Amino acid sequence: MDRSEAKIRINKLRDEIKKRNYEYFVLDKSNVSEAVRDSLKRELIELENFFPDLIDEDSPTQRVGSLLSGKFDKIRHLTAKKSLQDAFSEEDVREWGERIVKLVPNEKINFICELKIDGLNITVHYKNGKYVRALTRGNGKEGEDVTHAVKTIESVPLELNEPVTVEASGEVFMPKKSFNELNKERIESGEDEFANPRNAAAGSIRQLDPQIAAARNLDMFFYELGESNIEDRIKKQEDLLNEFTKIGLKTNHEWKKFGSIDEVIKFCQSWHEKRHEMQYEIDGIVIKVNDRKQHEKMGSTAKFPRFMLAYKFPAEQTTTMLEDIKIQVGRTGVLTPVAYLKPVKIAGSVVSRATLHNEDEIKKKDVRIGDTVIIQKAGDIIPEVVDVLKDLRIGNEREFVFPQSCPVCDGPVERKEGESAYRCINDDCPAKTRRNFHHFVSKAAFDIDGLGEKVIDQLLTFDLISDTADIFGLQVADFMTLSLFQEKRAQNLYEAIQMKKRISLERFLFALGIRHLGEKASYDLAKFVVKNLKKSGAKVPKYQAMAKAQVSLFDEDEKVDANPAETPAETAANSDFSSLDLLTTILELGRERIYNIEGVGDKVAGAVMDWFENKANQKLLKKFYDFSLVLFVDFGKEKEAFSAKTFVLTGTLETLGRSQAKEMIKNAGGSVSSSVSSHTDYVVVGENPGSKAKKAGELGVTILTEAEFTKMFS
Repeated sequence: MDRSEAKIRINKLRDEIKKRNYEYFVLDKSNVSEAVRDSLKRELIELENFFPDLIDEDSPTQRVGSLLSGKFDKIRHLTAKKSLQDAFSEEDVREWGERIVKLVPNEKINFICELKIDGLNITVHYKNGKYVRALTRGNGKEGEDVTHAVKTIESVPLELNEPVTVEASGEVFMPKKSFNELNKERIESGEDEFANPRNAAAGSIRQLDPQIAAARNLDMFFYELGESNIEDRIKKQEDLLNEFTKIGLKTNHEWKKFGSIDEVIKFCQSWHEKRHEMQYEIDGIVIKVNDRKQHEKMGSTAKFPRFMLAYKFPAEQTTTMLEDIKIQVGRTGVLTPVAYLKPVKIAGSVVSRATLHNEDEIKKKDVRIGDTVIIQKAGDIIPEVVDVLKDLRIGNEREFVFPQSCPVCDGPVERKEGESAYRCINDDCPAKTRRNFHHFVSKAAFDIDGLGEKVIDQLLTFDLISDTADIFGLQVADFMTLSLFQEKRAQNLYEAIQMKKRISLERFLFALGIRHLGEKASYDLAKFVVKNLKKSGAKVPKYQAMAKAQVSLFDEDEKVDANPAETPAETAANSDFSSLDLLTTILELGRERIYNIEGVGDKVAGAVMDWFENKANQKLLKKFYDFSLVLFVDFGKEKEAFSAKTFVLTGTLETLGRSQAKEMIKNAGGSVSSSVSSHTDYVVVGENPGSKAKKAGELGVTILTEAEFTKMFS
């Protein structure tokens, strides 16, 4: 970007940030998260650092605090307020630690880490121990007089334990429970919901009627001292926190003292997950040098104290540039537009692509190539483009035109009435074939150790497999023809495939890649199939017996040899059966009975019957039979304790893996949902859990760690 382009971009960013700041700080309304505002500000800082001659004193990066609303009297702070320097990664924290060490050479530095409460910064004045006044942060020099509202907060004492004079600052916040109750009341009365607890707290404090603030159950933590007559008592930040508690000012007791940056970083990371368990919102950790004499030596810049740092938790929303849009063809032929992004870090990982869902979504959001977009990633969810910052457009953005033919095979595409997706209708499309194989060996399907997408691609390239059943006919010698395969690895993969020749019915159904048939529907269908298989006898029949009935489905030269002496079912348990048993049962059930299965529905029933009535698919099932594939059921182990219980999984489950956890829940009679609601019983959290854990905390849903979940099912 040259200087002229940078100037345009800088001006656009300044206007956008000012607009968002006004919404957030003054109007107490915001359609974007704080992480989005942080992202825009970071980009502006980078550009201004690269083009310092373009820095303007009115830039949001050169000012502290926010505009005043004009509703309340403006009063000058006794001690000017400064912003905190932000850190967004472990590297940022380490760099800060390296800088401050140089400011106090040969001195030991200790750190105090405090939770960064996501609320409204308020300064309270006490004179001779009596409550006098409360001010908002305002523009850093002047604040708004909100004495009447803050006075209603029960955790803010009207008289201190000692007759001291202090200017004490802290954070006013609304507990999650109170926030949920308030929004429920607003919905019932036809009012708009508050976007988050911080906005709700700010809106409450700025009410002209103090009774409104009093009714909203606000709370406050104190953490900073301005002018006072107790300064000589306080040598360290830990002294300050203890002194506040002593005189009657409420502090957050989750603070910790550390002697190294490594310990500080470990503490910060430990709160990535734990924060969702708290009864109030936190968005980071404030790291402070403990010794106040070292504060004086380190000093401050024009904007930030050097002895403090605000570590922000990994963002679940951020902004970036949309550089291109390309089409991805899925296993069912669906054409999905994918946004190619300027790489950006979000929720702990670097993201360069995001889904745009379909043509309607692109038009609805008016997404164009070259736009600045807001992307979102909540834990395990695929990143998506949630909004476009249209005010940042400079005129060279391009509209995306959806292709009229498949970008892979150049075959025809169609969009059926009532559907939002375009679909490639060429059955031989290489992209559909490839993705169908990838789905077949995925974690939730066959999950064959060592058989990943790259190996599948090589097998297809060398024509070693033409359909998914061919996987079970592969020999060690076949793998040896592929690059990167030595004899040991080839042998291991062959054995892994053999071990998967016995698979649960619900996994097999899901692996077939039937349109609309997801994991949950596969499980429901499997239970119904087994129920109908059992009608023919006390136990599920051995599959060779059912196979005889299938001869008529094939040509004379393709008849099934159902001789028990020559089939792999000779040693199978009575609960084992075959792909041909499955075919017979599905055809006997018919579309209407499958439609009536709870959790299945018309779309799924139609797709299932279309798949099983297809002659090519019937031959594929016979091929699975020929390769000795055995299906089994294990629904008899369901525990009443978890029947009708709903679980939500979020984050990375390192020990179990998501597929295994789902299987455990289903086998215990429970169900797995993709979203958290008041009907959810348990939320199981792994690494980087995202917004689902946060919502669970707000709704009071039981949150389980992976260890607690495993113990529950042991």
